[in-house]
Amino acid sequence: MTDPTTPVPPVSSRREFCTHACHAAAAVAIGSVLQGCGGGGGGGNPSGPSVPGSTPLSVINGSVSGSAITVNVDGSALATVGGAALVRSSAGDVLTYRTAQDAFSAVTAMCTHEACTITGINGQTYVCPCHGSQFTITGSVVSGPATRALRTYGTSLAGSTLTITG
Repeated sequence: MTDPTTPVPPVSSRREFCTHACHAAAAVAIGSVLQGCGGGGGGGNPSGPSVPGSTPLSVINGSVSGSAITVNVDGSALATVGGAALVRSSAGDVLTYRTAQDAFSAVTAMCTHEACTITGINGQTYVCPCHGSQFTITGSVVSGPATRALRTYGTSLAGSTLTITG
């Protein structure tokens, strides 16, 4: 039973308190989620690679036809052996590395740690800008926090057109 002599705050101040408390809790929760995902929702990334010595990958736009991504390698970072690029398409982003005159390695650009897009490379090692996971050009984990390899794709070259299939 409530003591009739104890003042009860007006409903508007309780409502105001609850509103402010909910806003504050939501801001803290959203900030934690964004920080855990590397600065943005949905696999967002900071502005670039955060591991010393890594450089941003060149970005090449690919076209989707059925279940394949095609890209013209002439005049791109993939034109020479040892070239690497982030191939962007409506089917997703693929890390692509030219391993020989007629051979490529293609792996998903989505880090297996927290789904950030991998955007950097250091030699023959892909570098995730969110938490520093590193992967070989064939997708194996070099160092974590990621513990699973990147998904690999098949590749074929006809003339200057690279086809990536999954």
